[in-house]
Amino acid sequence: MTEAAVKIGTLIWNQYTDWPAMLGVARRAEVLGYDSLWTWDHLYPIVGDPAGPMLEGYTVLAGWSQQTTTPTLGLMVGANTFRNPGLVVKMVTTLDHLSGGRAYLGIGAAWFETEHEAFGIEFGQGFGERIGWLDEAVEIMRALLRDGVASARGEHYAAREVRNQPAPLQARLPILIGGGGERKTLRTVARFADAWNVANITPEEAAHKDEVLRRWCDEIGRDPAEIERTFGLGPTIIRDDPAEAKQVLARYEATNPGMDRPVRMGSAAEIAEQARAYVALGFRHLIVHSVPPHDEETLERFATEVRPELD
Repeated sequence: MTEAAVKIGTLIWNQYTDWPAMLGVARRAEVLGYDSLWTWDHLYPIVGDPAGPMLEGYTVLAGWSQQTTTPTLGLMVGANTFRNPGLVVKMVTTLDHLSGGRAYLGIGAAWFETEHEAFGIEFGQGFGERIGWLDEAVEIMRALLRDGVASARGEHYAAREVRNQPAPLQARLPILIGGGGERKTLRTVARFADAWNVANITPEEAAHKDEVLRRWCDEIGRDPAEIERTFGLGPTIIRDDPAEAKQVLARYEATNPGMDRPVRMGSAAEIAEQARAYVALGFRHLIVHSVPPHDEETLERFATEVRPELD
């Protein structure tokens, strides 16, 4: 692929599913030419009823690293509250070695209070405080990945000359930050990220967020072209017959009790038209969700019918 080509990925839900199913989707996605594989970093299901099965994200990525050879691997996105930032760098560096240099470090501030309370994980006094923690953490992560050593600069983390050895296989293992907060999150993206993800917003909203990011880049003196734009299209069902699409949706809802997440439904041409609006804005890495029970027809048609329309 050239630098100008559109990349596609799939976020394979790790709730209300099992490892054989997730592995099957990952293998099939690689055969179809998907560029990236992602999963969530949550301890309880986040769509519908939280009292259900959920596989841990980093362990899933490690499993995929041994069963695939080409797609990049990452969390969309890691919960910063779950782990010390130095530990995150050690984990993603190990993933980079396991996968032959295919890891992304996906990170965000975290939002799901239910799982934090259940597991006794510190949640902070509000989203603003967690964003401050994220900003501190990503600075440490970036220094460890680039220089191999880092110290904490803020109030929340106390790292002192922490080292990361061995270094990742990638000379520049990418840090992806998820979120669209305009006063803090996008400033952190501008300062530290190699990639940025937003999801489930309109093209007009995406254009606005991108403009805010560009303003932050101007303020700190960074070229915004250095930051890869990724966009999450969310759960998608590709069918020519609307009635058949509704049947697939019904299976999603039955498997994920209480599911209330918006779902894109339409023909390949209709989904391509929606996706094209984001590509035109510079979001050239599109990520479609694979929802249990994973729908192979959508996975295949997004790669073989939608993607060519975008390239």
